[in-house]
Amino acid sequence: MKYRVIHRTTYTYEQRVKSCQNEAHLIPRSGARQHCLSSRVDITPEPGCRTEREDFFGNRVIYFAIEEPHDRLVVTATSLVSLVEEAGRLPPFDVSWQEAVRYLHDERTAGHLDAFQYLPDSTMAVVTREIKRYAAPSFRKRRSVMEAVRDLVARIHLDFSYDPGFTTVATPLPVVLEHRRGVCQDFAHLAIASLRSHGLPARYISGYIETQPAPGQEKRRGADASHAWFSAYDPTFGWIDFDPTNNQVPLGHYISTAWGRDYSDVTPLKGVIYGGGSHRAEVAVDVTAVEEGEQAN
Repeated sequence: MKYRVIHRTTYTYEQRVKSCQNEAHLIPRSGARQHCLSSRVDITPEPGCRTEREDFFGNRVIYFAIEEPHDRLVVTATSLVSLVEEAGRLPPFDVSWQEAVRYLHDERTAGHLDAFQYLPDSTMAVVTREIKRYAAPSFRKRRSVMEAVRDLVARIHLDFSYDPGFTTVATPLPVVLEHRRGVCQDFAHLAIASLRSHGLPARYISGYIETQPAPGQEKRRGADASHAWFSAYDPTFGWIDFDPTNNQVPLGHYISTAWGRDYSDVTPLKGVIYGGGSHRAEVAVDVTAVEEGEQAN
């Protein structure tokens, strides 16, 4: 299945911005499960400097700087992504999560060594005593990694309310845990810290899913949104994705843009401005299935 993703971010400033420097994670990854067939990022005003690189985690990153005064910034990423159909390949249930942790430390394979970077605390996913206590009921003895994490995901989905007005990108996890409210970013961070508290690596994934309109209604343009989920590392199997917001294992219709230790590693668009005063940000995302042979445009 192919999807076209259009992600448009518009910043409107109260006063003119003299100059700005920005970094964007807006180009979908390519790998075993998905292929980014084409991608274009349009920026208005035209940057005086623009470069593209691959970061430490293998994500494609665009850096750009605008030196001319402006009161509006528009960044539009248009990508065509092909998703590989998966047959529900999941890990076996015959190894406990405690044995998996031992394998991680005893068998120094390339995969294990790469996973170690997702084990320590990170900026937005810090393990606390309360988080470890919350996670503990899911990590019972003799449960496999898959069983333990699926139980944790189901509990987060049940225990926490989706409330986009309660948190911001800066809300710390203890506040989310105390009030049991948040958004996909918060739920992914909570799950990541919970796994790390029990010795299992976990990474944050930023991307998109196609949303469906209510029965009898047409899909509104720009009504989709960027999404966040996480991936847990099973040393006997590899990485497995989980979505606590929707309580499911993402085996299809999920498009990953970037992954890292937490949101701060993969922020879709961030930067520094000189001047501007207060500003208003608007984000519109469209994820649509396309016919074979179509290109991003």
